Amino acid sequence: MSSKLTDSLTKKGMETRKKLLRAAEKVFGLKGYYEASIVNITQEADVANGTYYNYFTTKKEIFDELIKDYSRDLRLSIKKAMELASNHEDAQRKGFEAFFIWVKNRPDLYSIVQQAIVVDEEIYRWYYSKLADGFLKSLTAGVRDGEFKDLHKETVAYSLMSIGQFLGMRWIYWEREEIPEEVFESAMTLIFGGLKR
Repeated sequence: MSSKLTDSLTKKGMETRKKLLRAAEKVFGLKGYYEASIVNITQEADVANGTYYNYFTTKKEIFDELIKDYSRDLRLSIKKAMELASNHEDAQRKGFEAFFIWVKNRPDLYSIVQQAIVVDEEIYRWYYSKLADGFLKSLTAGVRDGEFKDLHKETVAYSLMSIGQFLGMRWIYWEREEIPEEVFESAMTLIFGGLKR
């Protein structure tokens, strides 16, 4: 949906659109993209079938918007947490903590983003490149201020993303548990043992 059309929605319209997105999240998380239908989404959202087409034209459109919504919301949560940090190491720690809290509240992120690799590789790559951009900015600032080693930043960014991704998958998604403190601290020791000057 274009931002112009989104901007023209009433408060009720925005609420309905959000309700459809949350329903799509649940349906895609449960059934998978190819098994899910628009009817499944409207039934989950408890809206008339025709209402869907006031907001989205196809199943693919709502799937793409869900990935974009995940990206915006997750990156904003991480950014807000990092802004409270006292230094660059603290910012990275707070960013990881914010990621794990966010994923705990939205566990279907894992299955839905992984589906994107077969549904549309372009949006899958876009999702991770947006996360990487945030890491690149924070790593660059840490190097500039002399707190982090000047390593190949894109390599470090994707390595840090993979640590967060797989720890979250291992405990939050598979076990439905919080990241154990020992696990979190072990990861931070590994990260900062390599990053800090």
